[in-house]
Amino acid sequence: MTSAVTVRRAAADDLASVVTLRLALIAEYREHPLFRRLRPDFEARARAFFGEQLGSAHEVMFLAESDGEIAGILRCVDTAASPLLVPARYCYVSSAYVKPEHRRHGVLRALMRSARDWCAERGLTEMRLHTASGASDAAATWSALGFDVVEEVRRLELSPAPV
Repeated sequence: MTSAVTVRRAAADDLASVVTLRLALIAEYREHPLFRRLRPDFEARARAFFGEQLGSAHEVMFLAESDGEIAGILRCVDTAASPLLVPARYCYVSSAYVKPEHRRHGVLRALMRSARDWCAERGLTEMRLHTASGASDAAATWSALGFDVVEEVRRLELSPAPV
């Protein structure tokens, strides 16, 4: 696969593709402690939720295309930081997914270039993201793209309160 990768902002009429890609990402992590607890109606909820995100003025979803096919997605959110820290706002990167057959062909790098441009337009000087624990390929990819590990998220599952 040697086709050039192009990136564009997702629009409302891309909702079906957005849902497909983001659910494929969730499916890859179906054994992860968070994603194995999907609601029974998660697909219907995803459509409504992702549709709202597409209409937000504070975020953008980028779609990468290669050989006339949508190859990947990346979401950026202009996020307020703690009022005690600098910078006051940062770009939260999420939902980064490249279809397996398009991996290692520059798709994520192209998406990240668009994300960096979006950040520059908004005056954002920092990007942050979360990665799933145990996802060594993802960790290596994000490190190669310049992201450093600066935090660890932990979870404690509590028993439901008695009725």
